[in-house]
Amino acid sequence: MRRLFSLFNVISVVLLAAALLAYQAVQKPPTAPEAPRLQLAERTAMKVQVYFTDPQVRAMKAETRTVQVTQSNPRAVAQAALNVWATGPSNSANLAVVPAGTAAPKVYLRGPHYYVDLPAAYAGLRYGPSGERMLLCTLTRTLLATRGDDVTFILNGQPVDTLGQIDLRNPFTRQDCADE
Repeated sequence: MRRLFSLFNVISVVLLAAALLAYQAVQKPPTAPEAPRLQLAERTAMKVQVYFTDPQVRAMKAETRTVQVTQSNPRAVAQAALNVWATGPSNSANLAVVPAGTAAPKVYLRGPHYYVDLPAAYAGLRYGPSGERMLLCTLTRTLLATRGDDVTFILNGQPVDTLGQIDLRNPFTRQDCADE
């Protein structure tokens, strides 16, 4: 009978023990990562001037509204103003320019130029020339009330020549939508 504690047997037992410890370490489930902390963005109240129309659709009527924004950059403020514009006026003497429940347009900003992406539903409103002009001018005046030079309109993400009978090839400016 050979020796039980020979050098080969001792090294083999040590390697076997190391292999068992490594196997147990590998089989342990990983520790769950710590959940990220929820950081609520602080909202800031800002006053914006939003334009609607009178009941005869002849003149634009301004309302000062307070919007909550998480960022006070011009694009975020402009988008908040258009969201309020789409919900309609708070003053019963004014008239909403789009039907209730209509989505607000998306607004983009490049330097002093606004780009407004009108949802596809705006093409089917059938307002006639004066109603279409009022729609575009209330948007233009709302956006250009505090900053910017002009507003370019696109429809459903695509440039278009007209919205109904109104030419959209050139940007709208404050002078294009001045009260007569």
